[in-house]
Amino acid sequence: MGEKNKIAIVNSSSFGKIFPDHMERLRQLGEVERFHFDSEIDGKTLAKELKGFNMIIASITPFFTKEFFEYKDELKLITRHGIGFNNIDLEAAREHNTVVSIVPPLTERDAVAENNVTNLLNVMRQTNKAHQKVIKDKWEERANFIGHEISGKTAGVIGVGNIGSRVAEIFYYGFRCEVLGYDPYKTKQDLAAFGVKKVELNELLERAEIISICASLNKDNYHMLSEKEFARMKDHVYISNTARGALIKEEAMVKALQDGKVAGFATDVLEDEPGRSDHPYLNFDNVIMTPHTSAYTMECLRGMGDKCVTDCEMMAKGILPNRSVQPVSCYLK
Repeated sequence: MGEKNKIAIVNSSSFGKIFPDHMERLRQLGEVERFHFDSEIDGKTLAKELKGFNMIIASITPFFTKEFFEYKDELKLITRHGIGFNNIDLEAAREHNTVVSIVPPLTERDAVAENNVTNLLNVMRQTNKAHQKVIKDKWEERANFIGHEISGKTAGVIGVGNIGSRVAEIFYYGFRCEVLGYDPYKTKQDLAAFGVKKVELNELLERAEIISICASLNKDNYHMLSEKEFARMKDHVYISNTARGALIKEEAMVKALQDGKVAGFATDVLEDEPGRSDHPYLNFDNVIMTPHTSAYTMECLRGMGDKCVTDCEMMAKGILPNRSVQPVSCYLK
């Protein structure tokens, strides 16, 4: 069985590098190789590069498109080293008998939620800027770094699902905030369980002093925060995004930062990743940008890696992996 499997680790900067046992378990199944492709690689080229590999451990890029599946030979499994699967065409995967599985949401819940609030606090309290002054032996300039508290503020959470609900709990129980939640897929009762008042997006934008973006990306919410949404926001609002960069129209955010509408912005994600030092966000000293590291805790990466390896082990036996978002395949017993 093991000799028939070829497993590709695609665009993951962390899988197998921290926990060697994950790689050892994969090698028991067959050949394992690591790849890194440009995030915009076309489907046909990607399929050619992965010829012969029948299992893939996938990151947030590249995109496994309809074209990819049309040119890819036997592919039993794509297991996502994460929760999101918007970079995989599920219908095409089904047509070509490729199972697609994801990490259970609870694996990432605490790590990503904590980072959303950590980055928010960093920008609100000017932590990083103050630290840099100390490095430059300018302790006496500390009065330049008077920040703002989260406590008692009106906080808005966009997307009150797995991660957003945890962010809401932190705001409500940890900082005594009034928490407004926008989530068209959740009921008033669902949100109330986390201390959240369900509101429409416009009310959240008009009332929130702090906004945390935790929504999954889909065809209906691309650039959901654009010029007209920023115009509705309170002046000097703080925003933290640990979801997907494409939820925000970047040109609109840049304009809001220039105008002072946004007092501070913390983002772990960009519409086009990886980000570079010439990104327009980095022209502002009230912006914190981190390289999509919200899930990068030892606890979270251990759980994510265990899940991906277990998926491959199960698929090698013809058993459907847990949390399969595309569960149809002729390769299952």
